[in-house]
Amino acid sequence: MSDLDVQLPSAFDPFAEANAEDSSAGAGSKDYVHVRVQQRNGRKSLTTVQGLKKEYSYNKILKDLKKEFCCNGTVVQDPELGQVIQLQGDQRKNVATFIVQAGIAKKESIKIHGF
Repeated sequence: MSDLDVQLPSAFDPFAEANAEDSSAGAGSKDYVHVRVQQRNGRKSLTTVQGLKKEYSYNKILKDLKKEFCCNGTVVQDPELGQVIQLQGDQRKNVATFIVQAGIAKKESIKIHGF
């Protein structure tokens, strides 16, 4: 048994390439505006918008969104994500078109998540 040289494989990280890509594009990944939907209870849902630039007034954007789509909403301060706009109902497509038409963000920089 001592004649056999057993070579154990070294530690292989299958996510090493993905992590390298993420770290190199770290500043670019924060340029996206994320529009998500969260299911509440039954048919009720909540739309969240995050990733808008800091220089925009979130309260003014929220006021225009509420008037445009006839829904209620609020601005929530999150410790990790910063300020997040929350709207009642599934307003993903409406919010995305509003952001593009208002010139807040480009269509390529908006990511719509959910179902």
